[in-house]
Amino acid sequence: MRAFVSVDLEGMPHVASPAHLSLGKPLYAEARKIATRVTRVVVEELHQEGFDEIVVADSHGPMVNLLVEELPGYVEVVRGFPRPLSMVVGVEGADAALFLGYHAKAGTAYSSFDHTYSGSVSKVLVNGVEASEYLLNAYVAGHYGVPVVLVAGDEKLMEDVEKHTPWASRVVLKKAPSRYSSISESVDKLEERLRLAVKEAAALLRSGRAKPLRLDGPVRMRVCFVNSGYADVAELSPLCRRVSGTCVEYEVDSIVDAYRQFELLVLAGASLARIFG
Repeated sequence: MRAFVSVDLEGMPHVASPAHLSLGKPLYAEARKIATRVTRVVVEELHQEGFDEIVVADSHGPMVNLLVEELPGYVEVVRGFPRPLSMVVGVEGADAALFLGYHAKAGTAYSSFDHTYSGSVSKVLVNGVEASEYLLNAYVAGHYGVPVVLVAGDEKLMEDVEKHTPWASRVVLKKAPSRYSSISESVDKLEERLRLAVKEAAALLRSGRAKPLRLDGPVRMRVCFVNSGYADVAELSPLCRRVSGTCVEYEVDSIVDAYRQFELLVLAGASLARIFG
């Protein structure tokens, strides 16, 4: 069997400061160690459960966060950015998808580093449903017939998981009294929870209760930005129609096409931020 594991950083335990999140920041090394340990625990348990192929997509920021020398030799790692399908490169052909260190969507109160892909984005709607990174990635996995069987991360994200993929095992890695603070159990305790959750997820998959989250086309995406300048740039795409001062909308055949266009808009917004600061 083949497992696909996508790893983000903001939803990891004890990651509470912006100083944890970027290359060169003073706490980044600590965050990398935590994320690598969480990932290693999950892949080891997946291997014990009969997954002989495991793909890990390093999926935060520049996507070179995990300490790859500390991962088992049977793991294939996807690293670097930009890349097609961003956080879910390698999901095609997997039997199950697992999301680790995930966070809540932009605008969620009492959640750790709430955002949706980029600080330039204030809201994303897919066919009228407000989406987090988890939901977008679950839809892409579903497009390829891959069910999400486990999600570990911020407590507030679990509300989305329960709503959209209620069969998936859930592990709360942190609670957030505010955007820049968090409460987490020891990594030792969380390791126990993660191992049990992987066992539950594997049993779920074998039972046939885990279902791909499919989204039939056409797919209508509305992307809202934090200011009109980002929408000005997005409107340059012939696919996008301006629907308000800060929002654009486009319609494409599939969630994969929608995801790719969204990734392009985010990258264009990053370029604008770099130019004007």
